[in-house]
Amino acid sequence: MSDSAATDATQGEASPGMMLAPVGSIESYVKTVNRVPMLDADDELALARRLRDYNDLDAARRLVMSHLRLVVSVARGYSGYGLPLSDLVQEGNIGLMKAVKHFDPEVGVRLAAFAVHWIKAEIHDYVIKNWRVVKIATTKAQRKLFFKLRQSKSHLGWFSDEERRMVADDLGVTSRDVAEMETRLSGQDIGFDPDVDADEDSSFAPSAYLEDKGSDFAHNFEVRDFEHHEHVRLAQALEALDDRSRDIVRRRWLTEPKATLQELSSQYKVSVERIRQIESSALAKIKAHMQGQTIDR
Repeated sequence: MSDSAATDATQGEASPGMMLAPVGSIESYVKTVNRVPMLDADDELALARRLRDYNDLDAARRLVMSHLRLVVSVARGYSGYGLPLSDLVQEGNIGLMKAVKHFDPEVGVRLAAFAVHWIKAEIHDYVIKNWRVVKIATTKAQRKLFFKLRQSKSHLGWFSDEERRMVADDLGVTSRDVAEMETRLSGQDIGFDPDVDADEDSSFAPSAYLEDKGSDFAHNFEVRDFEHHEHVRLAQALEALDDRSRDIVRRRWLTEPKATLQELSSQYKVSVERIRQIESSALAKIKAHMQGQTIDR
């Protein structure tokens, strides 16, 4: 935006041809977008058709400009998340531009009614990503529960069991889902390292008590050595079985795809129950060998 355009937008009526971004004072931005003239239904329809039929970017710009105040109104509804209103407005503007791009003027609805869903979607995504360092909701169901629970929670304390059941019924989820999201909402981000300005004697960051086992070479060697020892003993236990038992165990537990009892029954010409008995007996012998006992074939 040029200096002259910025002056005109601040002191007079904003031009529909300008694109505005919430830079500087958010209050000044809000006052500016509120001065952008609203479009009547006929003008909106004509501009939308020009965009659709001729990819008229000036028409798209006018449609966006006339609805910037709608973005501000929607963004104010998310002020309780502790995020800057200017950032919320920026994200909402992205949703508005996407809505203008996908708007079909022949459907018979006003752009504002169509765009509000796109605006909220972008703001929701921004809130989820930035409300906490650690993501609080990853699935679509958790995202919905996050916002619904924030709206339903009318006090600062924890829900009682009855309140949790009522919220769960209202949102169509389980009480366990509500309890888990409530716990996430009540948590706080904690830095791994202590604050630089904090007193060393009073600081108790996770770096002071969480152990990095990956750097303990002696422990890692011990684990690998034990695993190798167990693999050797398992191989010895399998070799101690008779051929049929060994084959059944291998195909039932050590190969992919695993053989079914019916398949082994057909191969060995015995009943399914007999295959199950052989398998059970072989597993018991392997367990005994792993415990230091001798396997009898």
